Amino acid sequence: MPENFAGELNQDVRTQMVDLLNKNLANTVALTLAVKQAHWNLKGRGFIGVHELLDQAADRLREGADLMAERAVILGGFARGTLEVAAKEAKVEAYPVEMSEIEKHVEELKSRYIFVGGELRKAIEEAGDAGDEDTADLFTEVSRTIDKDAWFIGANS
Repeated sequence: MPENFAGELNQDVRTQMVDLLNKNLANTVALTLAVKQAHWNLKGRGFIGVHELLDQAADRLREGADLMAERAVILGGFARGTLEVAAKEAKVEAYPVEMSEIEKHVEELKSRYIFVGGELRKAIEEAGDAGDEDTADLFTEVSRTIDKDAWFIGANS
């Protein structure tokens, strides 16, 4: 592993956290791509508001992904955030690519946001149990944003 900047954590914990961060990074990359897929293809009443909301939500997902990726590197690992890794490792259900109705996109996205939020809450607990409160706090920050955007998106149904 490359140099780490969280010296108080032992190697086993750092390795465990890097794996956990990359697992959640893959889910976040997959969710980001799902949000953009919806953003590009949705049609219907309320289009512009939902279209703009999804663009902002994708930006917030990228910010969360960036936090997780940088933390993996801080811990001495590598961020694994490529499309190929996300396609292989993400547990988020594949997003339908031939759909345009806003209501369907809202339901599809809401369910994926809820799933990713649940995975992040599991990661909060795992990081806390491992003694890495900084990583647990990072997951908490990202999960709050995910939950808020799930609520914003779901309010359109």
